[in-house]
Amino acid sequence: MKAVIALGANLEDPQLAMDLAVGLLSEATELLAVSTFHKTKPVGGPPQPDYLNAVCIIESDLTARELLSVLHGIEKSMGRVRVELWGPRVIDLDLITFGDLVSDDPDVLLPHPRAYQRTFVLEPWLEIDPDAELPVHGRVDQLLNSLRGSEL
Repeated sequence: MKAVIALGANLEDPQLAMDLAVGLLSEATELLAVSTFHKTKPVGGPPQPDYLNAVCIIESDLTARELLSVLHGIEKSMGRVRVELWGPRVIDLDLITFGDLVSDDPDVLLPHPRAYQRTFVLEPWLEIDPDAELPVHGRVDQLLNSLRGSEL
């Protein structure tokens, strides 16, 4: 199944963390595309350093729940500690989409519930998939244009 994963890091050495996370993803899945890394301001949470963000498109035979478990395992192996909602982190891996699956299971919410509101997800995703669609919400290019229009 084709899946979209968003990556972010803003503690220690974000570039190294992102490179390592992409490497670990490529060992666990078939990595189809990786966006460039985008430096972004934090959204929500306490005062914290800027982030590096990217998006990967992968192919996997895992279920959505199994893939999410792999993502959490990568985060844990890299030292991610979940202390504060939207707080700073060594690495963050979010499952944005899993094919066209729509799920309201609290453990596997798909598509990611805030992806349509996040330029730091939509911009890098559009970079590697110009025809991308976010299930339930629509075309990524249109979502991004709407967000940019509301920022003016």
